[in-house]
Amino acid sequence: MRVVCFGVAVLTACALVAGCGHDSSSGTSFEPGKAQLNPQPRENLRDGGTLTTSTELVSPQWNPFHADGTTYTLDQWRWYNPVLAFFTPEGVYSFNRDYLTDVKKTTEDGKTVVTYSINPRATYNDGTPIDWRSFENTWKCNRGTDPAFIVNSSDGYDQIESVTRGTDDKQAVVRFRGIWAWPDMLFNQLMHPRIASAEDFNRSYIQNPRAELGAGPYTVASYDRNAGTVVFKRNPKWWGKPGKLDRRVFRQMAPQAAVNAFRNGELDAVDVDKKDLKAQVGSRPGIDLRVSVRPVATYMVVNLDAPGLRDPRVRQALLAGIDRKTLARIRFTGLGYTEELPGSFLLLPFQPGYRDNVGSTITYDQGRARRLLDEAGWVGDGIRHRADRSDQRLVLNLPVVGEDAMRQTIARAIQSMLRQIGVDVVIKVRPDADLAAVVNHKEFDIFTLGFGWTDPFGVAYLCQFWCTNSPMNGAGAGTPALDAQIHGVQQIPEPAAQIVAANDVEAKAFGQFSDLPLFDGPTIVAAKRGLANYGAGMFYVGPVEDIGWEK
Repeated sequence: MRVVCFGVAVLTACALVAGCGHDSSSGTSFEPGKAQLNPQPRENLRDGGTLTTSTELVSPQWNPFHADGTTYTLDQWRWYNPVLAFFTPEGVYSFNRDYLTDVKKTTEDGKTVVTYSINPRATYNDGTPIDWRSFENTWKCNRGTDPAFIVNSSDGYDQIESVTRGTDDKQAVVRFRGIWAWPDMLFNQLMHPRIASAEDFNRSYIQNPRAELGAGPYTVASYDRNAGTVVFKRNPKWWGKPGKLDRRVFRQMAPQAAVNAFRNGELDAVDVDKKDLKAQVGSRPGIDLRVSVRPVATYMVVNLDAPGLRDPRVRQALLAGIDRKTLARIRFTGLGYTEELPGSFLLLPFQPGYRDNVGSTITYDQGRARRLLDEAGWVGDGIRHRADRSDQRLVLNLPVVGEDAMRQTIARAIQSMLRQIGVDVVIKVRPDADLAAVVNHKEFDIFTLGFGWTDPFGVAYLCQFWCTNSPMNGAGAGTPALDAQIHGVQQIPEPAAQIVAANDVEAKAFGQFSDLPLFDGPTIVAAKRGLANYGAGMFYVGPVEDIGWEK
């Protein structure tokens, strides 16, 4: 699933990469495609202890399959629910043998078939067996045929023809309608078969983690919605290797408050991916700075429904007027980090098949931007006006959601750049709670958004970003012809060939001048020395029972 995770140009709890550098201020180095997690085998870890970290949000919606689920939801879900898939930092899949004994992929009658053999011991906390019915229910909830289920993403699940019982209840047979190149993106989490109605799916997890429907090495010990604190403890019903930690604690805190708590010894690790935060912890003894690239994209979206922006020449001028290198330099000042300009929403630069689909279509050229505006009938030496109506000026609304200083700095930089080509950008700061209204009701002319990859199969989400009816298509771009090309790409059986075709389609999509990737960025985690199997991991998903403290 792909998750929209923040409202403007500040990075949150997702992750991505490009080129990197060396941070001479702290002695911490990092490089593209490398994670820093302090990997340790279980025998090197002591039994016991607590890991306490901050989170910017304990989401009211605890169901990660729901459209209101966030990356924070998924982070916490994985501590007390079935996790069927592990990923290396680079994105290589393997199945979790505590839940699955085998995953077999075949092609039958021109259709992809995946057979999941389920561990006989796998059982939910309420005593319900984890069997083929969980796979069937996960598919039915997420396939997108019933609009009453407000799903995060139906990608992949909408390609499934059936989920049936195999040789016994502990085997699920998933048959696709045709060839599907990305089966490893599906059924990495499961929806308990008791969550069968849209009402339960949408509402029963609101302010309620439903620990009885979970399974795994940990379970919920307490949840204080007012304090924003979640505590996990070892699960006595777990059949696998016990968790190394006694307790895992999440505390909802703003970034600066979290750094203060870390310096006071109240937190064991904290995100410090901004200059002022990193400077406060970088020289402290007894800590590690763990750095990797972060699967996150920050981008600018243009509202195609806004009257002044329906002309593609105006949109092209706007995007040509944005100096992305300067924005990235502002964002990464003091981090010792650099990256090449991002060129795709599908893959990250360290992934096989990545291609820059932006650079050949959208380049920074303010001279060209001015000529395009002239051609479109917007003239004048200062703020431009319509050639036939001097009182109609080219003024655009750019909301900034939240009080974060970096968000406002990026917005002001965009404002300054566009003023140089004769466009007046009005910035209005709105509270964090307004994010959904700004996006869903399109209360913007231009806006800065971000999303995170929750798995490495970005090409599989081509439709989620670019199809005309997708909630993530915030610009309102797209055409039926482009939709048809996207759906054609999804039918290509070989992943490598599909990646090539997806790159071609995405290059055409960027030619609508509706979206502009701005920058990606690093994960930087300050951690107490000795914390193992935790940190800056790129696509890493591993066994939570192996997170702990070295002996």
